[in-house]
Amino acid sequence: MTPRLLLVGMMGAGKTTTGHLLAEELGWGYRDSDADVEAATGLTVPELFARDGEAAFRQAEADVLAQACADPAPSVVSVAGGAVLRPENRRLIAGSGTVVWLRARPGTLAARVGDGAGRPLLGDDPAEAMVRLNEVRAPLYAEVADLVIDVDELPPEEVARRILATAGAVATDDVTAAGTGGE
Repeated sequence: MTPRLLLVGMMGAGKTTTGHLLAEELGWGYRDSDADVEAATGLTVPELFARDGEAAFRQAEADVLAQACADPAPSVVSVAGGAVLRPENRRLIAGSGTVVWLRARPGTLAARVGDGAGRPLLGDDPAEAMVRLNEVRAPLYAEVADLVIDVDELPPEEVARRILATAGAVATDDVTAAGTGGE
């Protein structure tokens, strides 16, 4: 199997920042589901939601996730927060590498996303929306996660260090074992 770290968690958990740090440290590629959706559709996430609705976004999200998980190069993938809502995505995530849940309290997440600008699911009350979304998604993140990092009080560099100290060591060993030819 291609070595891969998949970061899951709510918006505001730090998947993008941590993912970049991990990819740089490991010398791997980096994929971000939201950025991949924007590249594939030519629309920002809010534009896609407004034009085509949430169902179209979820399909685009599933498509780019499948592409990221099929990539033969070792990579770090920041998975869109809602990708776990579809059972087929959860199976794909769980079977495509080491899955790390960046877990944070809803209050921390709400503080990080501020007024929710550019995040269509947050509406007029981001704090309430975070609680509601977290109630639905937390069990799904737990279902796919190999490792859980509580990120509330940690800077991204420390989150990355903790991941590398556990999951990253295994993933790096896989790269060494695969040799330069890869899979």
